[in-house]
Amino acid sequence: MPDAIFAHPRLAPIYDAFDDDRDDLAAYLAIAGELGARTVLDVGCGTGSLAVLLARHGHTVVGVDPAEASLAVARAKDAARTTDEAGRVRWIHGDATALPTLDADLAAMTGNVAQVFLTDSDWARTLRGIHAALRPRGYLVFETRRPEHRAWEEWIADTGPVVRDVSGVGPVERRSQVTAIDLPLVSFRFTYRFLADGAVITSDSTLRFRDRDEIESSLISNGYRVLDVRQAPDRPDREFVFVARRTS
Repeated sequence: MPDAIFAHPRLAPIYDAFDDDRDDLAAYLAIAGELGARTVLDVGCGTGSLAVLLARHGHTVVGVDPAEASLAVARAKDAARTTDEAGRVRWIHGDATALPTLDADLAAMTGNVAQVFLTDSDWARTLRGIHAALRPRGYLVFETRRPEHRAWEEWIADTGPVVRDVSGVGPVERRSQVTAIDLPLVSFRFTYRFLADGAVITSDSTLRFRDRDEIESSLISNGYRVLDVRQAPDRPDREFVFVARRTS
């Protein structure tokens, strides 16, 4: 089941307000151009920020996500696009393990998507599902936090409230808390207080921190060749960006 921040009908519409500047999206747009991708599969598309950006630049996009509340936000963004961009995004409620045949040129996983698959079997099923949705020799690009950077130590220190004034909602306060560290798993909680009516909603999440060798091995085992491992331009030395290609 997706975390509440993505699935709760009051939390999904405020997600973007607390998602800091998405400098990574420009990098994924550039990679799509570099690889000559016409059709892009956005796995875990969330509120559709990358999908809509890609469509705006002429790519045909399929966005898939298990959280219907997030897809509702994404569809609203899509509906606001100009007429000449219409029809470039297809939204699918589901996950990467049961995708239709798409013959996509490129699949992408941005943000923490690659880290939400906590077991080896879930990760392998996801890689195989994406593999089936790609055209032969299609590409997979995703980012994942480097465990040696120990991002959770920064999260522990950064617990102060953040307040954002969300259009149509009013001021919302968010507090964060790391709730468990059992490496390679780290769990944390966001608590949201809607100041207009006093409602409090929490969202719990867990991420898995895989090292580079583990990720490369999993890609090779599931039908990919690793072409490059890059720095994340928005988080240098903190994340790996994997560029892999389906081997057949």
